[in-house]
Amino acid sequence: MIIKQNFLLNLPNKNVNNAIYMKKHPETYPWKFASVGGTVRVKINSGDDIAHLGELDRKMWTVLSSPIKGLEFDSRTLELIDVDKDGKIRVDEVIATAQWLTRILKDADILLKEEGLLNLDAFNDKDEDGARLKASASQILANLGLEKDSIALEDTADNVKIFAGTKFNGDGVITPASADDEATAKLIETMATIAGTMDRSGVMGVTAEQIEAFYAACADYKAWKEKGTKDVFPFGDKTADALAAVEAVKDKVADYFMRCKLIAFDSATQGAVDVNVDKIAAIEGNLAQAADQIGEQPLAKPSADGKLSLKAVNPAWKAAMEKAFELTEIKGDSIDEEGWNAVLAKFAPYTAWLDEKKGGEVEALGEVFQTILKEDKKALLLELVEKDKAEEANALSIEEVGKVLRLVKNFYRFLNNYVVLADFYDPNRKAIFQAGRLYIDQRSTDLCVKVDGPSPEISSLSGMYILYCACTSEKLGKSFNIAAVLTDGDVDGLREGKNAVFYDRDGNDYTAKVIAIVDNPISVRQAFWSPYKKVARMVSDRIDKKAAEKNEKSMAGLTEATNTATEAKAPAAPFDIAKYAGIFAAVGMAVGLIGAALAGVVAALKGITFWQFLLIVAIVMLLISGPSMFIAWRKLRKRDLGPVLNANGWAINAQALVRVKFGKTLTSLAKYPKLTAVDPATRRRAFWRWFIGIIIVAGLALWLCNVLAPAGLRSPLCPEPEVAAEVDQPAADEAPAAAVEEAVAVEE
Repeated sequence: MIIKQNFLLNLPNKNVNNAIYMKKHPETYPWKFASVGGTVRVKINSGDDIAHLGELDRKMWTVLSSPIKGLEFDSRTLELIDVDKDGKIRVDEVIATAQWLTRILKDADILLKEEGLLNLDAFNDKDEDGARLKASASQILANLGLEKDSIALEDTADNVKIFAGTKFNGDGVITPASADDEATAKLIETMATIAGTMDRSGVMGVTAEQIEAFYAACADYKAWKEKGTKDVFPFGDKTADALAAVEAVKDKVADYFMRCKLIAFDSATQGAVDVNVDKIAAIEGNLAQAADQIGEQPLAKPSADGKLSLKAVNPAWKAAMEKAFELTEIKGDSIDEEGWNAVLAKFAPYTAWLDEKKGGEVEALGEVFQTILKEDKKALLLELVEKDKAEEANALSIEEVGKVLRLVKNFYRFLNNYVVLADFYDPNRKAIFQAGRLYIDQRSTDLCVKVDGPSPEISSLSGMYILYCACTSEKLGKSFNIAAVLTDGDVDGLREGKNAVFYDRDGNDYTAKVIAIVDNPISVRQAFWSPYKKVARMVSDRIDKKAAEKNEKSMAGLTEATNTATEAKAPAAPFDIAKYAGIFAAVGMAVGLIGAALAGVVAALKGITFWQFLLIVAIVMLLISGPSMFIAWRKLRKRDLGPVLNANGWAINAQALVRVKFGKTLTSLAKYPKLTAVDPATRRRAFWRWFIGIIIVAGLALWLCNVLAPAGLRSPLCPEPEVAAEVDQPAADEAPAAAVEEAVAVEE
């Protein structure tokens, strides 16, 4: 593994540090260490390192457990590592996989290439498993008709192609290809049409259980057929057709005879049980096409004598009744209920025989089943199944070659996301937990982790600014939640309910909606302005509140005035000069207080230079922003991805720090070029804006000169005042006398 850029820095004196560590722990494997993400971690740089993972102190593993779902990694590889199939990959399973993989390979350094390709000589044929897998790899190439000395993962992808045409492949299913002669092959094909199982080769075959069931069905069907003597078939070969014809009209005939009984019981029911003429009249269109509606009427016109005559049968049922009369050999063209029941009774032996039917699944074979029973190749077929099962170990070994090649390609990358988080800190790769990229508020972030749902109480421990988003795609019919970490930019425009777009690692887009926010500092610059923004928001909220109250009060007054407009006009109130004098006095007092405050500030600044004034302003701003900047600085130094992953089912054993410099690589801000307006009117407006700005700055400079100069401040924007020429002053003892004389003159 090559440690890249400043995010994966070796320790300053790594050889010395490693030597010191080995001196203190002489019994351990000579591990190499590096500073990865602000934490010292072991380096996996060779096949020997992978082979000795079992000797690495578990306290030094970055991850102790990881889920196999929701990761951007080959799912089949994760399932292979997860031996106990509990949905979690733990240290023991990683160690077992590493030891098995490095044992069957001659040179485990091949794992670092991350290629799904192996030369046949790369298998360690001195190891029993290695020799077996090498032979299986050769068998795969032979089955595919490939003449080469290496095998690729793609060569093992299609089991059907690998086992196509094989006589035995260990799955316990025999196909026509398993037979030694054409007759046996035809028998297997015939049996598979009744009940079969797909073979590894992609051809339908039969198992031992299906062979046993087939021969049992043939025997049962034969025994049942032999019970079908002549007395069972009242109408000979036409019995089955006769029964079908009777079953088709049986319910309608029973309905007719019941109507006849009701008329015989009470003639007043004649109209209720007879043909409904109104319903017949309501039929529109061609009556020949209304057989279903006509068929709903009685089978025939019921009468007290209870006779059913074919000559007076409902036209919709006439053909069915004629067929039943013909096949059941009813004499004449009419029958009563007693005669009809006698016909039905003739079918009793036949229906009882049908109820005892067994082995009906082979009935479709016709008389062929008799030949199959006579030849009796059951023992031969079961012997073929046993031969197929004998190849089970070899067939599984062939499938295991695919497992080896998949791990050769993916296992080293998995270690870089498990033992160490090297892929996360590598700017050229992405960690397996990074689900994709979120675009929101003129930025994108690549640190998006799939989660079950918001977990602010855990994620807040990370010190990160996290957006929990619900992602949905109607096109793919998929939905999931992500935790998107923002590591750069401002957050003023972010809020719950804001929409965004998420792209997964395959480029599929999803509608993302912010459902929760974990608020933490993003940068020291943001923390500096945070107090002022909070005050500005507070003032803005107060102003909006006051404005709303004033607007509500004004609207109420307007409404009241409108409601009283039609009433008699009240006399205007006299002008109260005292009240307005009080108001003016209050305003004057307020102005006086403000002036006094400004005078106090100016007096306090007396003798201070302009640069000292700027320094005071800077100190005041630092006192205001300093605490939030300090808190942000501390949190940014401790920003840790571990709690976010822990909330998603990981067991993180070490810090995964996201410092400011590294964080800027995870979040990308929009950068616009400086453009020159092509519209002349726009250019003129820009010129006047600059001109007015210069005038305002000059005016402020002059104001500073006039206002601050009395306090003794000197601005570099103001010229030094001229010094007046010195004049003779009267002596101290002369001043009082002159003042007395002047006072006397005034009195006179």
